[in-house]
Amino acid sequence: MTILTTQTIGGLTIRPGFNGDGDGIADLIALAFADYPGCVFDRSTEFPELDAIADDFKADDGRIWVAVDDRGQVFGCLGIKYDGATREGELHKVYLHPALRGRGMAQKLMAKALAWLGQTHGDCQTVMLWTDTRFVAGHRFYEKCGFARTGESRILDDLSNSSEIQYRFDFAVYQKALAF
Repeated sequence: MTILTTQTIGGLTIRPGFNGDGDGIADLIALAFADYPGCVFDRSTEFPELDAIADDFKADDGRIWVAVDDRGQVFGCLGIKYDGATREGELHKVYLHPALRGRGMAQKLMAKALAWLGQTHGDCQTVMLWTDTRFVAGHRFYEKCGFARTGESRILDDLSNSSEIQYRFDFAVYQKALAF
């Protein structure tokens, strides 16, 4: 099975992210953070990977996808990194423009990432993620996609004083279900 490198949905194209998408992803993250009191977006201090975002994901056996319009404006992103030693994927940079929420674009980005993970790292057993406790809409999305809270939490030493919770997804079971 070959994964399409691009997919057009409702006037937006989902494609692998490039290093040049860092500015658009930064704008998207800043917009998302603005919805939550106390969330501080400081690109140079806390998001330096945006300067070479595709290279950052590739360095960790991963990839990032973006949903862009015909001008290249980023309306969504979702990345995944892979650790072969633990056979675990980890989601990062899951953001969607508020105008697109509830329209299925996040599910399309997730499906693209999981399909790529299965094709590229078929030995993957689990996928996990950390999410800020304030991002309640995101929590509902992850649970809708089959992720479950692990009970683990952590406090970050960041400008937003973030407290995060962990979610996990049994990717091996997912892979078996797809083969059925």
